[in-house]
Amino acid sequence: MFAIVLLVAAIGGAAWWFTNNFGGLFAQDNSTVESGTEVAIVVTEGSTVADIGRTLKNARLVESVDAFTNAVKEKGVEADLKPGAYSIVGGTSIDGIIAQLKAGPEETTFTVPEGLTISRVAQVVEEAYDGKISAADFEAAATNASAYAEEFPFVSGAYNNSLEGFLFPKTYNKSSNDTADALVRRMLSQYQEEVADMDYHFAEERGLSAYDVLKLASIVEREATEENRRDVASVFYNRLGAGMQLQSDATVAYLVNGDPTPEDLGIDSPYNTYLVAGLPAGPICSPGLDALQAAAAPNDTPYLYFYFTQNEDGSMTYSFSETYEEHQGAIEVG
Repeated sequence: MFAIVLLVAAIGGAAWWFTNNFGGLFAQDNSTVESGTEVAIVVTEGSTVADIGRTLKNARLVESVDAFTNAVKEKGVEADLKPGAYSIVGGTSIDGIIAQLKAGPEETTFTVPEGLTISRVAQVVEEAYDGKISAADFEAAATNASAYAEEFPFVSGAYNNSLEGFLFPKTYNKSSNDTADALVRRMLSQYQEEVADMDYHFAEERGLSAYDVLKLASIVEREATEENRRDVASVFYNRLGAGMQLQSDATVAYLVNGDPTPEDLGIDSPYNTYLVAGLPAGPICSPGLDALQAAAAPNDTPYLYFYFTQNEDGSMTYSFSETYEEHQGAIEVG
């Protein structure tokens, strides 16, 4: 009996020593992340339900792998869980996580195309963020240029306190912490970076400021194609040099928010380049880098007019003319 007691004591002591020294290797931590905390996970292509369960368990989004896999099997959705990058909020139920994995990963970027106005950029933002950043909030931030002038001095004096033209078109990363203000600052930073090495000598020699180049670039963006931006820019420079109105339909379209009618050409506005001399009061859209470069350094041409028609395949055919008579002839040929 004494020997048996000693053996039991020895086994008990060994178990106590092993647990205190190595027990952590085998302990099960079933705690989950704090509710409301966002956790990023990646479900790789070809992952099994058990693989996904382990990913969720390691990220402390579920208490156990079995709880997740059993729920998936009960719903019969094993083949519906989509690979990709996810941001899952702590405290989300297993059913909620499964629904998110069925819906697929959210887009982590959004794109602002060239040639959009502030109001159109605002709509892109609202759609990209599923309404978490409203178009109204974004537009309110983008029409308060003075709030950004200290950090971005180049927006000082922007017409009507608007950042029209400065919201640089690009693909941007998304974050759940983004706000309208943060996005505007990101777009202004991108504009600042893009134009940092721009050569404005040609424009400055003709009395144009960097803001004037932005105005002209916005017109070029709407009036030209990729192949002829520098030629279109040269037409506007030549007309400015000759003391002629620009007569750009694009500026009137901006004014009336649509295709202009002959009657619209008589509207008294600083954006109506059929009536005002020189450039419009402000940009009419956000131009891309190519349009900015064309407006800063156009081709050397004698043209004062251009006319374009749209082909059946959607492409555009341009005619450039030196005289009004040539221009009228191009219009008649159509």
